Amino acid sequence: RIEDAVHTFEAIPETLSRTPLGQLERGDAVNLERAMAAGARFDGHLVQGHVDGLGQVERLERQGNEVELHLRAADPALATAFVDKGSVAIDGVSLTVVRAEGDRFHVALIPHTLENTTLARLRPGDRVHLEVDVFAKYLKRYLDRVLPGLVAAALGARGDAVKD
Repeated sequence: RIEDAVHTFEAIPETLSRTPLGQLERGDAVNLERAMAAGARFDGHLVQGHVDGLGQVERLERQGNEVELHLRAADPALATAFVDKGSVAIDGVSLTVVRAEGDRFHVALIPHTLENTTLARLRPGDRVHLEVDVFAKYLKRYLDRVLPGLVAAALGARGDAVKD
């Protein structure tokens, strides 16, 4: 926790085009977390602090001492990276996806997360930053490049077998 300190950040056009950061006002709260040191013990999800897209809060449901946060990805293509029990960062907070269906997904917020992040302040209609699992990004990129060739080769081989 930082008290009595001021942090100043610069935002470039790329950041402002992908995020609602330009709508923040002086004194608005944001989530900040130091990057994990390269030699540190790995514990949790692997996120990079990038914004892959935006989401919108649809509803919050209190379940005992936790809150289920239901969201919709603004870009349905981004939502293809969300899987049940996979990871997602919402406004920089790394969380586990409880359920993913189409362009919608939800996460569970435990009391610690609610007390120590800005997520407790979210309301239906609010926009949030989304970061998908880094492994999902690399796998999608790889498959987008390799899969068409593999499919074409498989169809070609099958076509040759049919001709014989």
